[in-house]
Amino acid sequence: MVQSVYVTSLEADSGKSTVAIGLVQLFAADGTVAPFRPVVGNGERDSVLDVLLEQTEGFTYEDCVGVTYDEMHTDPEGAHVRIIERYRRLAERADSIVVVGSDYTGPADTSEFDLNTTVAANLGSAIVLVVSALHCGADDLGRTIDLAVADIRRSHGRVVGIVVNRVSPDQLETYGAALETDASTIWTIPEVPVLSSPTVGEIREALGAALASGDPALLGREAESLLVAGMNVPHVLERLREGMLVIAASDRPEVLVALVAAHAAESFPSLAGVVLYGDYPTPEVVSRLVSGFDQQLPVLTTGRDSYPTATIASRVRPALTSASRRKIEVASRTFREHVPAQQVRAALSVEGAPVVTPLMFESELLARAGADRRRIVLPEGNDDRILRAADALLARNVADLTILGDRAAISRRAAELGLDISGAQVLATDDPERLEEYAAEYARLRAHKGITLEQAREKVQDVSYFGTMMVHLGHADGMVSGACHTTAHTIKPSFEIIKTRPDTSAVSSVFLMLMPDKVLVFGDCAVIPSPTAGELADIAISSAETAAAFGVEPRVAMLSYSTGSSGSGDQVDRVREATALVRERAPQLAVEGPIQYDAAVEPTVAKAKLPDSEVAGRATVLIFPDLNTGNNTYKAVQRSAGAVAVGPVLQGLNKPVNDLSRGALVHDIVNTVAITAVQAQSLTSSRP
Repeated sequence: MVQSVYVTSLEADSGKSTVAIGLVQLFAADGTVAPFRPVVGNGERDSVLDVLLEQTEGFTYEDCVGVTYDEMHTDPEGAHVRIIERYRRLAERADSIVVVGSDYTGPADTSEFDLNTTVAANLGSAIVLVVSALHCGADDLGRTIDLAVADIRRSHGRVVGIVVNRVSPDQLETYGAALETDASTIWTIPEVPVLSSPTVGEIREALGAALASGDPALLGREAESLLVAGMNVPHVLERLREGMLVIAASDRPEVLVALVAAHAAESFPSLAGVVLYGDYPTPEVVSRLVSGFDQQLPVLTTGRDSYPTATIASRVRPALTSASRRKIEVASRTFREHVPAQQVRAALSVEGAPVVTPLMFESELLARAGADRRRIVLPEGNDDRILRAADALLARNVADLTILGDRAAISRRAAELGLDISGAQVLATDDPERLEEYAAEYARLRAHKGITLEQAREKVQDVSYFGTMMVHLGHADGMVSGACHTTAHTIKPSFEIIKTRPDTSAVSSVFLMLMPDKVLVFGDCAVIPSPTAGELADIAISSAETAAAFGVEPRVAMLSYSTGSSGSGDQVDRVREATALVRERAPQLAVEGPIQYDAAVEPTVAKAKLPDSEVAGRATVLIFPDLNTGNNTYKAVQRSAGAVAVGPVLQGLNKPVNDLSRGALVHDIVNTVAITAVQAQSLTSSRP
């Protein structure tokens, strides 16, 4: 697993870049490290990413970018998907990734913090939160941190460290002690003026000022503080500080002379520059005197008055670029001195509860399907949703597709919708090359029912039968249907042709319930109305296998209206018998039953009702006693808890066939095709 850290903040100018530079350099000592920016500015190169890339090897700018702000605002859901996809590609090549959150360059908005915490959760990254102590006391900052950490946890993020940045150097220990917490490691970093200071050149650009004299190369020096020289010369001189930019009136030549002289004197601080406002020309004799000091101090001139000059200069935000060599070195040194490497590694080594968000699961699902592409047949080519899903699946290389229907009509409709399905195979069910072969095979399979070749020829021209025959004969690896047909129409041909696996007596189904922070498996919610104890055992074992196939560790709860031995009656006894059968037939499975839903998923309830159970409170596979209970429960959880229900996923067949809801969205179809492809990967069916 790649080590991933997400550096985010609550506001602009927190010093997040300093932390990012330090972490990249720290991880570079341990292996291959890559920086990643989920969201960057529109149409402009991200200077922070360029700086971080200079600390690494083997990655391009394009490798390390997610989406732009415009893409995020135009299509938020699609943008999150693209961020995950690009991050995953990067993770395949790196040992560590430092993800740097957005920069709060627009209007202040809490939604930007929410965006970063959501992205961090979707990437599975540990979070290092950077907060600024500038103009904020320890008590107020502590409350801010508590609220921020609570928000992150509600978004299923995991904070491993908090960097309190820009602390007054004499307050480092005070802040560290006041903010001490068991929840996260806290580091304090002092305010270092050079890191938060714009260069003289950046101020010049903001003012639109001219360089009247001095060395242009010195425009790269940081203006660590500002002074408006509106007093007499002695008072100006006593206020000068190292790296200061002094703003003075252009009709006060004595101030200019004093500043240049002070800059030249070893007993005075070295200045960053001078800005003369008002646009009055400097007398020639003064210019000659100033030049006699043989100093290259940049002197800028602007026609603005004092107030706008000072206001604009004070509001310039420094940019961290590859040319900011001094800033980069100071940032690196400051981080090393105040954030011990061993503490960072220790904080990251503490594993939190695993979180799987819906987007994480879907991204992994599509990636698994695309890694070993299978051919999936879609019988309902006359449905626009199928065509839109096909366009998306082909664009993302999830699967090879066969669409059933009239080639000309499908091509025409796809063009009208602006879709590209040219990569799909389109077949008509009366295709002469396939029809006779399929009819002969169906007649053979159903000969015991008295089916003639002529009857078979008519039957296999039905889209569901034609698609099922493709799967049976290895011309496709799986089928997805049901967008405009009933469940019976979709799966009845499978019972006749594909049949159940030798070790399973019943075909059943599960829904993969994508909760905000985990995946649960619900079965059976779509096929068997009133399962017997044996069928319930089949459902449980098949559901556990399906869960494992999709990366969910199976812990099976056999649900009932009572827990343990507290209840009796036919329904409870049937669940109890089914549980015993599961333990007999699959002793390796963790299974509990009968058990109520709350005891199965809620640790506090489980502790009271079944304190010694390895499943109670931690169940991932929930088996309902009948279809009525299962179907209503999955829909209640889907609508009331905001879960994403993926399915139904059919299980128990020799080859994968899956049914869609007639209200399925394009997104649902894409997911179901990917699921079918992953199911097919575990089988040995040959490709066409």
